[in-house]
Amino acid sequence: MTHPCLSVCEHPYQHEDWPGLGRGKPADMATVEKSAGVGTLQTIPVDASASGPIVNREGSRRPPAPDVPLLEPRPESWAESFSRRIGAERPVAVFLAAVVLGYAALLAVMVGLGLVLTQLLLPMGGFAARDESINRWLADHRDPTLEHLSWIGSTLAGGVVIPVVVGACLVAFLAFRHWRLAAFVLFVICIESGAYRATTLIVHRDRPDVDRLESLPVDASFPSGHTAAALALYGGLLLVLASWARRTTVTVAACAFLVAIPLFVAWARMYRGMHHLTDSVAGLLLGAGALVVTVFAARAAGAAAARRDAHDAHASTDAKREQA
Repeated sequence: MTHPCLSVCEHPYQHEDWPGLGRGKPADMATVEKSAGVGTLQTIPVDASASGPIVNREGSRRPPAPDVPLLEPRPESWAESFSRRIGAERPVAVFLAAVVLGYAALLAVMVGLGLVLTQLLLPMGGFAARDESINRWLADHRDPTLEHLSWIGSTLAGGVVIPVVVGACLVAFLAFRHWRLAAFVLFVICIESGAYRATTLIVHRDRPDVDRLESLPVDASFPSGHTAAALALYGGLLLVLASWARRTTVTVAACAFLVAIPLFVAWARMYRGMHHLTDSVAGLLLGAGALVVTVFAARAAGAAAARRDAHDAHASTDAKREQA
């Protein structure tokens, strides 16, 4: 008696970052054929590439395990829903649409906060004096050592170091073909810087009335761009590192630096008489907002890319069936 042909195929890919599925490691495809009571096992190895889709001998493509789960979309999330509404299978268009809309929303929030602060809160009796009293106390207790530390903190998030860090990250990520990581680093600082510049053009607030250690426009105190850049860029890189490493010690260390670096920069800017406390708080909100927008855009683009790859795989399978 001849037994019918029976084929069993293991799940070819399991996504580590999606609930309900196992660890993101590619598995071999096994085909079991039984004929006339004799069973044969054929194992078809796959080519797992970290820099591109995984391709087996049949030519079908499957996405690799995510390098950074932070930037990967979650099932039924807002990012996935947004990608379907915008472009379905066009990840670049989805990413840019999310960046533009997110930037506009972030700018509106920052301008709104700035106008509330300058037009409603500061004219209230005592609010402006209490806000500036912190800068006066810091100016009265300056010493050479703290001035040097404040220069380090200010330079760390200044207009020279930030472009160098961004450029170095872009070269590294592009060299290893990590396109989404490169876009993340570039656009997180562009969103932060663009929102900061636009906000200072609309919201005018004088810097603290103390001896300032830097020469910058006096009416551009709100928000603190240095503080925002520190959280957006360094905080973003630390989150990427923690997500990539997936180790408790790395996560704890990254979170510690994530908190310490922006606070250090905020203190430095206040110590040097460049921003009030409320300006530094606004800078933290701006940096966090730029991070949220860029992570959302990366996840939405990832969802669109996954649907595009799935569509290509189905099209390739259908074409081979027709040829057979």
